[in-house]
Amino acid sequence: MLTGKQEACGFIVCLRLLFEQVDVTVSVPGHGDVVVDISYGGAFYAFVSAERFGLDVRTSRTRDLVDVATAVTNAVKSQVQLHHPSSPDLAFLYGTILTDGKDAFSEEPTANVCVFADAQVDRSPTGSGVTARIALQYHRGLIQLGQSRVFQSGATGSLFTGKAVQEASCGEFKSVVVEVAGRAHYTGISSFVQEGDDNLSGGFLLK
Repeated sequence: MLTGKQEACGFIVCLRLLFEQVDVTVSVPGHGDVVVDISYGGAFYAFVSAERFGLDVRTSRTRDLVDVATAVTNAVKSQVQLHHPSSPDLAFLYGTILTDGKDAFSEEPTANVCVFADAQVDRSPTGSGVTARIALQYHRGLIQLGQSRVFQSGATGSLFTGKAVQEASCGEFKSVVVEVAGRAHYTGISSFVQEGDDNLSGGFLLK
């Protein structure tokens, strides 16, 4: 479930966490057994501290972070079965989020780097990733309803805030409504024209 509003100065999004798997051990080639948390906040992510690999999400080379995160993603995909209670098409791991390990509530920002899809790095802390991370923190009792945390991208320094606002459920799974807020800027405006005599204006499909 996704609801929200967008404004010129920023955005607010609410998502429901469907379920999580915590303390899952996977075998990662070159790194041995690695314990990860898996959570859903609009997409499934694996979470693990970069320190486990001798890295820092703020100062380590991006290439090193990407390589480690990709190895974790591949390991989870091959060793862990994911389940989505209402949309089987969403039951796949979208990526791995490396964190600074600072999950206990604090007024100080906690940083992470999201490596998703085809080994791409998100410029932001990642909306769905922050949602899933807040939900994990709430599940572990590290954050309470209504407490806001600041999340920072280790790649660019950009900031989001997130907080758990309400307990909920989805099927047999416990969930929590999470509010994520951040700042965005316009980068361009496009106009599309549909002419009445264009026989292909409704689109077409080639197979």
